[in-house]
Amino acid sequence: MSCRIVFVEDDAELGALIADFLARHQMDVVLEPRGDAALATIAREQPDLVLLDIMLPGKDGLTLCRELRPGFDGPVVMLTSLDSDLNQILSFEIGADDFVLKTSPPTVLLARLRSLLRRKGTAPLPIPPSPPARRTLLVFGALVVDEGRREVELAGQPLALSTSEFDLLWLMASHAGQVLSRDTLMQAMRGVSYDGLDRSVDVAVSRLRRKLGDMPPAPTRIKTLRNQGYLFVAEGW
Repeated sequence: MSCRIVFVEDDAELGALIADFLARHQMDVVLEPRGDAALATIAREQPDLVLLDIMLPGKDGLTLCRELRPGFDGPVVMLTSLDSDLNQILSFEIGADDFVLKTSPPTVLLARLRSLLRRKGTAPLPIPPSPPARRTLLVFGALVVDEGRREVELAGQPLALSTSEFDLLWLMASHAGQVLSRDTLMQAMRGVSYDGLDRSVDVAVSRLRRKLGDMPPAPTRIKTLRNQGYLFVAEGW
């Protein structure tokens, strides 16, 4: 499920960078460089969300937000380099739903947009690669994962997993034989993209391995593939 965003931004390079980043996360972005043409673009595109710079040629973003609000019920987000309490207060007073600085990491902007879109019911959902037909019980040798009961057994012994550990195991086991990237796992676990620095996925996999008896230096059941992600090995159990 994708959503459409109109991004009013006169900096062509920045606009293209942000549009490309959001496009990789199922957001179709229409760029509009002029404030005085933005209302017509929004009316034509009928977006799910509008992203506005404040300093724009022809008409500023605050004026646009005020004029847009009576006829647009979707989220409006101000994305600007103008970091002042007054601009934030004015933005919220005239109907903006959020105020994000251009210096914020793209992952923060993505998370804020998704949060607003979820409230409207149009947030794009992370799509795991090639999911198999829906099943509630997975069996790999001595490993049994029961999604219906949220129970796991290994060699006939129940394993105590946390909610997040069970969800991680189910995701990996239901895609046995497929490499799952850290970005895919991060989106499933936390709803945000992997930024190359966050180690929470690696920590979560390490904890799961420990409970499954698949410890370094050479894990054979959940393998790490350098620069690719993790592989659940169906034959390793």
